[in-house]
Amino acid sequence: MSIVDTIKNTLVPIHREGYPFIAAFAAGTLFLGYFSSILFWTGLILTAWCIYFYRDPERVTPVDDRLVVSPADGVISAVGPAVPPRELGLGSGEMTRISVFMNVFSCHVNRAPVRGRIARIEHRPGKFLNAELDKASSENERNGLVIDSPNGTVAAVQIAGLVARRIVCWAEAGGSIAIGERFGLIRFGSRVDVFLPLNAVPRVAVGQTAVGGETVLAEFGGAAVTPLVRIS
Repeated sequence: MSIVDTIKNTLVPIHREGYPFIAAFAAGTLFLGYFSSILFWTGLILTAWCIYFYRDPERVTPVDDRLVVSPADGVISAVGPAVPPRELGLGSGEMTRISVFMNVFSCHVNRAPVRGRIARIEHRPGKFLNAELDKASSENERNGLVIDSPNGTVAAVQIAGLVARRIVCWAEAGGSIAIGERFGLIRFGSRVDVFLPLNAVPRVAVGQTAVGGETVLAEFGGAAVTPLVRIS
């Protein structure tokens, strides 16, 4: 393996959404450094954090229609029945909700939990409560994707948090999406809720660490076999 290949395999790609912020942090560091070396090193640390925040690593996603994968890196903060947000048009009945909380050190690129057709995308303004709170699902600013999957309707809801103030979604309603495919990100700490039909069997517990695009959150149709994989 050449030195160039080694560097490529070591460095994690940075998502293009982060370039303006990284440039702003770097410019601020140089400006502050003109006045103080302490401020320079502080700015340098913050710039390094910004680069780390916008990392976009490759993931190996299970390809099996029975499986639901995590849409984000983070900690499982809730598993149980809940009524989905009204704007998603999924009715007033309960579905199985699995929540993944992302802190400011998590990778914030979001991925589709299942494959299917994107039936609708709905954005709702709201508050910026701590995303770990249960009421953040209904009160915070959010953006929801409703996906018609082979096993029924699944929703992935991006929820802004106490620090997060910007939800980005580049998926389009009416298009198809693959399991593990990138569809958006949330800046600076947030949460993603996945709403599943009640026949989905959760395979994670509260407090468990999830890896976006890789960790299996739930399963349809009984015991799973070792799935094929796709490099995304």
